[in-house]
Amino acid sequence: MRLWIKDPMAILAVGAERGVVVEDGKIAELVGRGSSPGKPVDQTYDAGRHVVIPGLINTHHHFFQTLTRAHPEAINKELFPWLKALYPIWAKYVTPEAFRLATRLSLTELMMSGCTCVSDHHYLYPDGLEDAMDIQAEEAGKLGIRMTLTRGSMNLSEKDGGLPPDTIVQDEDTILADCERVLSRYHDPNAGAMLQVALAPCAPFTVSKRLMVDSVGLAERFDCRLHTHLAETNDENEYCLEHFGCRPVDYLEECGWMNERVWLAHGIHFNDDEIRRLGRHHVGVCHCPTSNMTLASGQCRTRELEAAGSPVGLGVDGSASNDNSNLMESLRHALMINRLTYDAASVSHLDTFRWASEGSARCLGRDDIGIIAAGKQADLGFYTLDELRFSGAGDPIAALVMCGAHAADRVMVGGVWQVEDGQPAGVDVARLRSEHGAAAKAFLKAL
Repeated sequence: MRLWIKDPMAILAVGAERGVVVEDGKIAELVGRGSSPGKPVDQTYDAGRHVVIPGLINTHHHFFQTLTRAHPEAINKELFPWLKALYPIWAKYVTPEAFRLATRLSLTELMMSGCTCVSDHHYLYPDGLEDAMDIQAEEAGKLGIRMTLTRGSMNLSEKDGGLPPDTIVQDEDTILADCERVLSRYHDPNAGAMLQVALAPCAPFTVSKRLMVDSVGLAERFDCRLHTHLAETNDENEYCLEHFGCRPVDYLEECGWMNERVWLAHGIHFNDDEIRRLGRHHVGVCHCPTSNMTLASGQCRTRELEAAGSPVGLGVDGSASNDNSNLMESLRHALMINRLTYDAASVSHLDTFRWASEGSARCLGRDDIGIIAAGKQADLGFYTLDELRFSGAGDPIAALVMCGAHAADRVMVGGVWQVEDGQPAGVDVARLRSEHGAAAKAFLKAL
């Protein structure tokens, strides 16, 4: 079937003023000003009320943390104290049932904000949660959203000099065996894949060097991506100097992680030489502006990283350090914090769209999504400007960021409508809110 998405109010694509034609899950044709589709279409969708953008791509998150949003024990803390307050609570109450609800809610919330592809860095494995990746694969499949299953891990607990308690870490052999299982079962390296897998040791202060090194070997064998937190805080830099005798980027290089398979979360505290080195090796960085501001972690040097050659993507980060899973909101936060870092003329709304689409796609190693162009996957976000916040807006595309868009009216993934009239297909949002909220109450028992 050929579908003409006709005459949008505005579209973030060159040469598509009259919209796009979608066929077999891909963008078959851009329809320029004064033109019509080159071949007959089977259906036409009037997009006159919509601003159309590439589907947003979230490259860093922790779904389970939706269960501890605005938790009283963690409010007004920086990263290390925040983690120490929440680790014991997560260890006790993240059950498979709660995790499934957290995954379902996070995926739904992201899609409703305009996301068509997501990555979740799941590193928490208390007893009983060994099938976490299977749960996420199932939930993503039900919702019809693309996902990179990011098999995280921790194997250094408090007794080993790490931060997490003993009950949520696994040993190296268990981790590596499950990484191989998940890769064999779910990783699809082909264009148009709905599921891919990345390997993601959590952070230098929670994993061993052997786990970092052996993850590289598995990634090369299965042709997948690698992900970790790096240089998020000054505390992390001090930890690496104390335990490894070097800064985080030096440690990354020692472990064989300075290559284009890698994308890092946060990437705040790099010096000029480290930025040049990361760029030379095309190591990606996921900018997490909302979390960085919430935890007062610092400001990512996005412009220098891009100029050096590093892809820059965008992520909401964990819902307990962001308190929502809305990537469209993060575009506005990214614009504002980067204007404080640089100036108003150096960072535009178009930069934030690029980070959340093309840049994020590059971080995930995908060239089939992230842009509206012929031959790419038909992953699209549709927004109306009907709310009071948009009244008077002169530039519809800029208005989405400058005026604070939150919700997509429609979302298409691979040519299939997955959100219509603001509602995700097949999801009872009220029931999900009730069930997830009930599960989250358990996480307040620690008080």
